[in-house]
Amino acid sequence: MDEVLKKIYWVADLGELSPLACAYARARGADRMSSFGDFIALSDVCDVDTAKLIKREVSDGVIAPGYEPEALEILKEKKKGGYNVIQIDPDYEPDPIERKQVFGVTFEQGRNNLEINKELLSNVVTENKEIPKQAMMDLMISLITLKYTQSNSVCYVKGGQAIGIGAGQQSRVHCTRLAGQKADNWFLRQAPQVLNLPFIDKIKRADRDNAIDVYIGDEYMDVLADGEWQKVFKEKPPVFTKEEKKQWLSRMTDVALGSDAFFPFGDNIERAHKSGVRYIAQPGGSVRDDNVIDVCNKYGIAMAFTGIRLFHH
Repeated sequence: MDEVLKKIYWVADLGELSPLACAYARARGADRMSSFGDFIALSDVCDVDTAKLIKREVSDGVIAPGYEPEALEILKEKKKGGYNVIQIDPDYEPDPIERKQVFGVTFEQGRNNLEINKELLSNVVTENKEIPKQAMMDLMISLITLKYTQSNSVCYVKGGQAIGIGAGQQSRVHCTRLAGQKADNWFLRQAPQVLNLPFIDKIKRADRDNAIDVYIGDEYMDVLADGEWQKVFKEKPPVFTKEEKKQWLSRMTDVALGSDAFFPFGDNIERAHKSGVRYIAQPGGSVRDDNVIDVCNKYGIAMAFTGIRLFHH
């Protein structure tokens, strides 16, 4: 994990981290504000590095295929011994049909067993057909995220990390705007003005994250007003101006974007372009596909049609 990421996630004192710990830090870093009431699912045996990260964060529990003995002892100390630690049953097979009851009506949907792979990204429909290896991986990460995210949803990914998820919106363009704003905030957090904020000693991580979110937003005076900045900063930092933010955001490039259903209008692409999107994966199938492709061509964006919707209700 590089030094910038360590500073963002406040893990510099842990040294080099294992691949699993890095994956957890990146997953949590997709939305630092949503820090309460989460449950962690790990795809590999929980190691010591990951356990140390989990111990530092607010969480209700963790489920994993297994736990290294030392890692388990670390987790046992969390919440004074009340932390929920679960081991995955390797023989468990979920039902092929998912059911949900709403006011006496039962809705049924087949469980999504789709394997996300490169084959889904083979149908590139734009003039730009170059999707490098890293972008291919980012698009697959976006689709995996969408597979388990409430529809409607889109997901921005950069450098192997989800950086903005817009889910549960009635309109797809609202998903794109919401996720784009989150992606912008993710990148703004890495600006030198933010990384070098002079926080007071022993500030809690939640207070630090909240202060950063306000500082980079339009309501920055809520944290910079006299009587307020002294609660979080050693000295009053300068305003992060709109011009400075715009200049910094112009450096965010090569972002990947996935959508769980087709984009009905080119306005989604226009908004995605503002957040540095260069690669897109979506099912296709809209009567306005030509318009969406034209807007992609306008900005040199490479877009693949997967032919598969990833709705999750």
